[in-house]
Amino acid sequence: MPNISNRALHMPPSPVRKLVPYAIKAKQQGIKVYHLNIGQPDIETPETALNALKNIDLKVLEYALSEGNLEYRKALTDYYQSLGFADLTPDNFIVTNGGSEALNFAISTLCDDGDEVIIPEPYYANYNGFTSTFNVHVVAVPSTIDTGFALPPIEEFEKKITEKTRAIVICNPGNPTGYLYTREELKKLAEIALKYDIVVISDEVYREYVYDGKQQISILDFPELSENCIVIDSESKRYSMCGVRIGCMVTRSKKIHDAAMLFAQARLSPVLLGQIAATAAHQNDGAYIRSVREEYTHRRNILVDLLNAIPGVICPKPRGAFYCVAELPVDDTEKFAQWLLEKYSNKGETIMVAPAGGFYSDPELGKKQVRIAYVLKEEDLKRSAEILKDALTQYRKEFGL
Repeated sequence: MPNISNRALHMPPSPVRKLVPYAIKAKQQGIKVYHLNIGQPDIETPETALNALKNIDLKVLEYALSEGNLEYRKALTDYYQSLGFADLTPDNFIVTNGGSEALNFAISTLCDDGDEVIIPEPYYANYNGFTSTFNVHVVAVPSTIDTGFALPPIEEFEKKITEKTRAIVICNPGNPTGYLYTREELKKLAEIALKYDIVVISDEVYREYVYDGKQQISILDFPELSENCIVIDSESKRYSMCGVRIGCMVTRSKKIHDAAMLFAQARLSPVLLGQIAATAAHQNDGAYIRSVREEYTHRRNILVDLLNAIPGVICPKPRGAFYCVAELPVDDTEKFAQWLLEKYSNKGETIMVAPAGGFYSDPELGKKQVRIAYVLKEEDLKRSAEILKDALTQYRKEFGL
């Protein structure tokens, strides 16, 4: 038998996807599964994007440019200029196969084996996978559910900086908590980055979906960080087109851009068809974005209120993205999530949730928490909350909790 690399052996499993085999088996047994575990919206993709794919008039589906085709990078430039970043040009963008590849490019460009990145937790679970791939260590700055996952004082970030620190990674608004950074917090992060000459990597893929009259502030709003910031972006959640796998890495730093391009060239090119769809999606998208934001606001309010009405459940109200983290009155959400799929059903239905342990550097911190995505329509969210309430009662009774 061949040897398996240490890199593979230490690659953390996805807390979002590792229970999929149990969900498949439940469905094979006739159980309906409500997927609260993954950020796959049921919102329809913009018609302009779908029509662009239906009406492709190409004789050859050729390689795209490694940096992304110019037409799409011009669409990205127009979009970012509409956000107020008039200095950006197509040369500031590297198109990637989803935001995940953009983050991989950023980490591999900045970090060597054994280097460190600082990340407030809980954080997007795949950050563990991305860093593990490159033997980069995550240094966590914890937040807690009892404060609504409010960010600790920014000074806590500075305390974590060592000679091996290469970047601070943030998600704004945040996955999994929906946390939204203030301008003051970002300004302090910018000051720390400049003081230690490290980079702020800001994952802004949920930029459009913020609530309660708030507005997302981009790290690009701080021109003093021109050589010290990277933005990770994606079309997946903006336009409900996760399957096209199109994102981008944005930076004003030519040094960072040119280094990242070496990785872009090595993987050849981003998806051609995805760029065609994404270019079309950016056309006259204002009404689409507004309507989707209103829908997510409605779903958030319904779900969070229903969760907090369940005895023993604690769920802070997020200000952005479309996730919430809830603490449940169980002993172990890994065990509970698997039990939901293997042992439980309510009138032939169950739910799938993402255990939150995988969103922490120390899984024990999320042992009683789950991430729930409010990407389903209202009636499905209401039914899911009803199922969760009953399931908690049955689980606690079965295990004597």
